[in-house]
Amino acid sequence: MFTAAYTHFFQELTENNSTAWFHAHKKRYEEVAKGPFLELLNRLLPTLTEWDHRILPDAKKALFRINRDIRFSKDKSPYHLILKAGFSPNGKKSVLPGYYLGIDAHHIHVGGGLFMVQSPELKKIRTYIAENTPAFLNLMGSENFRQHFGALKGEKAKRLDKDLLPVADKTPLIYNKQFYAMAEFPLEPFYQSEKLPEEILAHFAGIRPLNEYLNQALH
Repeated sequence: MFTAAYTHFFQELTENNSTAWFHAHKKRYEEVAKGPFLELLNRLLPTLTEWDHRILPDAKKALFRINRDIRFSKDKSPYHLILKAGFSPNGKKSVLPGYYLGIDAHHIHVGGGLFMVQSPELKKIRTYIAENTPAFLNLMGSENFRQHFGALKGEKAKRLDKDLLPVADKTPLIYNKQFYAMAEFPLEPFYQSEKLPEEILAHFAGIRPLNEYLNQALH
């Protein structure tokens, strides 16, 4: 269960982002940050694996490392200031649509869809949208999706294949190079609350139809 101690840990890590400080406070990290986060993942997984049996039922495999990859970064801070998890078919680094959760010192970030899309997969998705435009528009306009996420996010291409231009008149989202949604809400109201898994799953349920649609496109 999350408490103010989670927030305090990441606030202090922000001011002391070093290997020496983290190692000195590793036990605290395990108790007030990683432990509650893994507990939350275990509360979410039964529902997610019921929705998609390809999602691995292991919270530790869904968790991203707190260590940053600094090899090619100008920022040499060794640790992320957020704990993150990904729930996708065959693992968190899958190229298939999935669900995302991140919790930093003050906010909960919930989303899903496709963030990294390669050219062959992008062509499949755009072709599928062109062939199934009404279903796509219904997804984007559904009350559940709009209530939890507002609108689809993602970078857009400047050009589009000519055969897809008529579809762009119906939905400019076909220009997207990414197809994901993200919501953010404060952590503090959920300190010591049993309602957090329910709130996160409500958001995941809002994006589930999009994931199913994208899975069909990539099938």
